[in-house]
Amino acid sequence: MVNKTLLNSFLIYLVIFFPISILVGPAISLSVILLISLSSAYLLLINKKLSLDLNDKIPVYILISIYLYLIFNNLISIDKNIGLERNLGFFRYILFFIIINYLFNEIDDKIKNYIFYFWILIFAVVLFDIIYEFSFKENILGFVSPDKKRIVSFFKDELVVGTFINGFFFILIGFLIDKNFKRINYKLTVIILFLLLSIIVIVLTGERSNTIKFFIGLLILFFFDKKIKKIFKISFFVLFLLILIIAIFNSTRLMHRYNNNLIQNISSSEKINEYIYFKLYKTGIKIFKEYPYFGIGNKNYRVVSCEKKYIVDKKLICNSHPHQVYIEFLSEHGLIGTIILLSLLYFLIFRLIAQKKITLNSIQIGALSYLMINFIPVLPSGSFFSDFNSNFFWLNLSIMYAVSSDRNIFKKNN
Repeated sequence: MVNKTLLNSFLIYLVIFFPISILVGPAISLSVILLISLSSAYLLLINKKLSLDLNDKIPVYILISIYLYLIFNNLISIDKNIGLERNLGFFRYILFFIIINYLFNEIDDKIKNYIFYFWILIFAVVLFDIIYEFSFKENILGFVSPDKKRIVSFFKDELVVGTFINGFFFILIGFLIDKNFKRINYKLTVIILFLLLSIIVIVLTGERSNTIKFFIGLLILFFFDKKIKKIFKISFFVLFLLILIIAIFNSTRLMHRYNNNLIQNISSSEKINEYIYFKLYKTGIKIFKEYPYFGIGNKNYRVVSCEKKYIVDKKLICNSHPHQVYIEFLSEHGLIGTIILLSLLYFLIFRLIAQKKITLNSIQIGALSYLMINFIPVLPSGSFFSDFNSNFFWLNLSIMYAVSSDRNIFKKNN
C-alpha cells in the first residue's frame, strides 16, 4: 500500500508541472496524463476510494457513457485501426477527471495556491517568449516559426501557442479574481497587468481564431462573474479593441493576418471559395452527407477526405480534420453521434449553471468560459479529440468541478 501523503505529494508535483509537460512535447504531456491516470486507477482498485467517497457520481457516469459511445464509434469506423488508440485512450481522461477532483478535495488552500502560482509563472514565461519572438523573429530557445506571420514559441513547428494561452488564461484570471490579497490596490494592479499582457500577447500570436475566442471568452467571464464591476468590464473591452486596432495598424505581419489575409478573403465571393477553411468545411459537409447517421469514425476524416473522389474536386481539400468542431463531429460521428456527444458534453458543462442553489466561484466561471468557446460555430478549431486539445478541455472541466467543495465529486474532506 502506498502511503497516502506520498501519493498526494506525487500527484501535486505532476499537476504543478502539467503546463511544462505540454510545452516540452506531446510524449511528455501524455506521460504525465498517464501517471495521473494510473494514480486514479490505484485509488479505484487498491484503496477503493471511489466507491467509499464519491459524492456526485453523475459526471463519472456521463464520462463513461462518452467512452462507451467512442468504443461503439470505433466498431463502425471506416478504418477501425486509425482511431482505436484515440477511442480507447479516452479512458485516461475519465481517470484524470477523477484524480483532479480527489486531489483538490484532499489538499488545503495553501497547496492549491502554490499550484496556481506556479502555473502563473509558467504562463508568464510563455507571454514573455511570445513578445520576444515577435521582436526578434525567434523564441528564447532559438525556435523559428514555419509561418512568418504567426508565433511558434516553445512548440518548435506547431502553431498552437494561442491554444495554450486560452487553455490556461481563464483558469488563472479566475484564480486572481478569487484570491484574497492583503491590499485591494495590489490585487487590482496584478489583475490589470495580467489582463493587459494576455490581451497584447494573444493578438501578437497572429492566431485569428484564438484571438476571437479569447475576446468571446472574456465576454462570458465578465457576464457571469458578478465580482467584476461594470465599469471595469466596459473599460477593458474598449482597451481590448484599441490594442487590437493599434497592433494591427502598426505591424505589417498583423495587418496581413487580420486584414489582407482574412477580411479581403471573406469579403470576396471569388476568394472565399479558394479560402482553405471554406474548402475544409465543404469537404466535411460532403462527407457528412454521404455518411449522415454515424459518420466515418473518429480520426477517419484524414482517410476519407484524401480518397481520390475528394482529391480530384478542386473545391475540396485533403486534411487531417475539418478544423471546425461541429463539422468534425458531423463528418466523423454523423447526426446521431453528434447529438449523443453534444448532449453528454453540454450536460456536463452546463449542469452547474442550471443548479440555482450553487454559486460558481471565479475559477469555475473562468473554466466555464474556456469550455464554452470550444463550441463557437463557424470559427476554425483544432481536432476536439486530439491529445493536445483534449489536455486543455478536460483540465478545465476537471478544475471547474474540483475547486468547489459543493461541486467536487468527492465528499468534503474533513
